[in-house]
Amino acid sequence: MKNLLLMRHGKSSWELNVGDQDRALLQRGIMDAHLVGAKLAEENMAIDYVFSSPANRALHTAIICLRSLKYPLNRLKIVPDLYDFSGNGVLDFLKSLDDGLDTVLLFGHNHAFTHLVNSLGDRHIDNLPTSGFAHIQFNEGSWKDISRGSTIKTIFPKQLK
Repeated sequence: MKNLLLMRHGKSSWELNVGDQDRALLQRGIMDAHLVGAKLAEENMAIDYVFSSPANRALHTAIICLRSLKYPLNRLKIVPDLYDFSGNGVLDFLKSLDDGLDTVLLFGHNHAFTHLVNSLGDRHIDNLPTSGFAHIQFNEGSWKDISRGSTIKTIFPKQLK
């Protein structure tokens, strides 16, 4: 059984004149990442490994969340393929994962994450909001074989306020 945990980056700023990968989190993005991270810490999930897009906003969200989980940062890997907005790069990455990993947490972007939640899970969502989290579980024993799983849980910041 494989567990895919997806968390979209927190709300980011468009105000600074920087490239897309360098955009920073807004204060709201920081606070929402803390809220969702604290909620996830209550869940006591056994996460095998964490992967993040190299974009500043995704990586910053990951670090905030992982601190809440007391998860070791040396088990976080930056993966350029997760800087993806279609979902195709993320899906290819998932299907290439080592089968020794049963539960992975990914930090990345929309439209990719909403698309994956809807195409891989069994519960439709209109949008995975910033700092939104989704857990999809698959019966398959190999990442390369995942197709349609069960949406176990979603956590959105507005539900925690």
